[in-house]
Amino acid sequence: MSNTEQRPYVPAKAVPTDYPLIDSDPHFKRVVAYARPGDYAVGAAAAAAGPGLMLTWEKFAPSYVGKGGFAPIMRLTGVIGLGAGFFMFYQRSILRFYGFTENKREVEMDMKEMVAKVKKGEPLYGTSTTTPYVQGMAARNSRYSGLFLHVIPWFNFVNHNQHGVDTAKYYQQAERELDAESTGKKL
Repeated sequence: MSNTEQRPYVPAKAVPTDYPLIDSDPHFKRVVAYARPGDYAVGAAAAAAGPGLMLTWEKFAPSYVGKGGFAPIMRLTGVIGLGAGFFMFYQRSILRFYGFTENKREVEMDMKEMVAKVKKGEPLYGTSTTTPYVQGMAARNSRYSGLFLHVIPWFNFVNHNQHGVDTAKYYQQAERELDAESTGKKL
């Protein structure tokens, strides 16, 4: 008798959006890899805003804290700014996975990446050393977690196959591409 608890598969809720859903629970690495240069710029601006604002306030309304009093405040503001900048960068990228913002580039990147994996015979979402139960639990806990990132930073670091999309499209596209390659036609 197995001591692994069996739970039913809980599908991801389909959220109506203006753009196609790429992944309801993308892996941390995919979110960072699919980020646009604009995401980096907005993240850098958000990170620099805190220290910049502190310097501006100090210029117009000096605190007169004395020697060595302002540096710790700037270090703390810098660390908080870096965290805020990273969260801003990450959230802009993950919202495109959910289909909440324009994501044409990411849809094409996703199709290209997944079709390449299908052609190589690799699992679409990577291999995992955890049990199916733990994978399901991780998926349920981090699905759409990017929407609540400002309250609880929760990222998906687990490879699993519960992403809220029909993966048949990747296999169909790979089949079309392989047929085109064998007949010498271009898609």
